[in-house]
Amino acid sequence: MAQVDVLPEVTKFIESDPRMVIGGAAVAAASGQTFDVYDPSTGKVITHAPRGSAEDIDRAVAAAREAFEDGRWTGLRPGKRSEILFKIGELIKRNIPELTQLESLDSGKPVSIAAGEMWMASEVFRYYSGWPTKIFGETNPTADDMFVYSLREPLGVCGGIIPWNFPLVMAVWKVAPALACGNTVVLKPAEQTPLTAVRLAELCLEAGVPEGVVNVVTGLGPEAGAALASHMDVDKVAFTGSTEVGRKILEASAGNLKRVSLELGGKSPNIVFADANMKRAAKGSMMGVFLNSGQVCTAGTRILVESSVHDDFVASLVEATAAMKLGPGLDETTGMGPVVSQEQLDRVTGYIDIGKGEGAEVVTGGERATDLGDGYFVQPTVFAGVKNDMRIAQEEIFGPVAAVIEVKDVEEAIEVANDTVYGLASAVWTTDLSKAHRVAKGIKAGTVWINTAGQYDPSVSFGGYKQSGFGRELGAHSIETYTQTKSVWVSLK
Repeated sequence: MAQVDVLPEVTKFIESDPRMVIGGAAVAAASGQTFDVYDPSTGKVITHAPRGSAEDIDRAVAAAREAFEDGRWTGLRPGKRSEILFKIGELIKRNIPELTQLESLDSGKPVSIAAGEMWMASEVFRYYSGWPTKIFGETNPTADDMFVYSLREPLGVCGGIIPWNFPLVMAVWKVAPALACGNTVVLKPAEQTPLTAVRLAELCLEAGVPEGVVNVVTGLGPEAGAALASHMDVDKVAFTGSTEVGRKILEASAGNLKRVSLELGGKSPNIVFADANMKRAAKGSMMGVFLNSGQVCTAGTRILVESSVHDDFVASLVEATAAMKLGPGLDETTGMGPVVSQEQLDRVTGYIDIGKGEGAEVVTGGERATDLGDGYFVQPTVFAGVKNDMRIAQEEIFGPVAAVIEVKDVEEAIEVANDTVYGLASAVWTTDLSKAHRVAKGIKAGTVWINTAGQYDPSVSFGGYKQSGFGRELGAHSIETYTQTKSVWVSLK
């Protein structure tokens, strides 16, 4: 085992019992209560975080509102805001070793994967640092005695509610575009993984973001998260998480008709045609399911395989899966870590039992891994003989469980791919580019990968169809979700 040594700064941060950040100050919850933060690799408590409530959300929103209205952020010249955003990206990059270990300890993800996520988080800030100087209005042609122009302005106070599967990356996807557009932010990280969100707020202050512009309230979803979603002085909420909770977020927004963007669940089809490079498709499909222990909204867990190569592909997939090492997050040789919590462990193993009961065949895995101590480890599992109407083919498991479904041709592949309430992502494996483009057009999903999977870039917009949500994150389209347009009419008479 190549266990990494925990950095002194990581130990210091954890042992200090991290605080929330409100109005630029590190604060405890108004109630004084805390909750336990666990290391999923051991199942043990590593620290405590403030159990924020509606009172703390009120404080954070008030701080964000004051910071927005007095212009301490929006009033800065765009070039200065760009400079600060770029510096945040550089500070994230400089602190990658610390952030990587915090993320690994908090979420269980392997350090080899977490390090790449920290780099991506820095890239997102560097990308959005270019936007403050490029958010333009327009002039509009009209009558000769009128001059009409439009302004693209920030929304105001933006709430971000983020999940536990990619804690820092998801936080950055919310905070960076909101700041680039001139908004202020209240961020509520998942209670399972609050640590890197707190560090992000600290780095924002270090970079020169004025106090009150970025606030972080840690706490439970039904308490702090629900209060943020329904708050009457919040202008927009961006949420990433389950479709079930997304509906509640949408209902809670009705009070003041706040803007909402939702990136929700998925059950992504991963289609392998007979003319695909089988070795590449098997390895790519394996990573598409088991990356981050399958706790990925875009995970290609419905693997649709053309009949003529079905058996050979399943054998290749099992072989690729067997080569991946299951282990603790701080082991540099680990390929797949634990799931995030006991609750998630019970959910995933429960679905494995459901799959067995439905008559699907376990061709590898299928159990909790008990040889790694008390951590929340599940064997990477592949089911074959799956029918698309089975629960393991239709419901989001959010764990390392693949369902292989046999299809006879392109038409059936598209039909089965779309036979789901979700539409977040998809992948197609074929050497026939004409077929690839035809299938990509036919699939109802916000992202289609061809001969690859799981690719992201700050400049490429991301979001879902159907019950996978609405609104787009990243890229130019995200600017529309964090701004509003004002038309100005000037009489020239």
